[in-house]
Amino acid sequence: MADVLTAEAVEQELSGLAGWSGDPTGISRSVELASFPAAIAVVDRVAVTAEEIDHHPDIDIRWRTVTFRCVTHSAGGVTRRDFDLARRIDEIVRSAR
Repeated sequence: MADVLTAEAVEQELSGLAGWSGDPTGISRSVELASFPAAIAVVDRVAVTAEEIDHHPDIDIRWRTVTFRCVTHSAGGVTRRDFDLARRIDEIVRSAR
């Protein structure tokens, strides 16, 4: 099982990710896309990636705003896997804009 990161480690990792915030209980980012279909397309791409790496974010869709929350539920907090997923989400969002 992956180790839960300390508050200091989470803060350090977050400093390298634009738009993400959080603490050892979870990290999150909201993004606004051009339209509802564009938001759904991003969610679809994130879903494929999440399945490939077997690590799934919590996703909230509100019209064209999508919020991603990453936490390793089985470990009880944020692990390196969550930051790996966050970086992949960022790549997907960048390519959609």
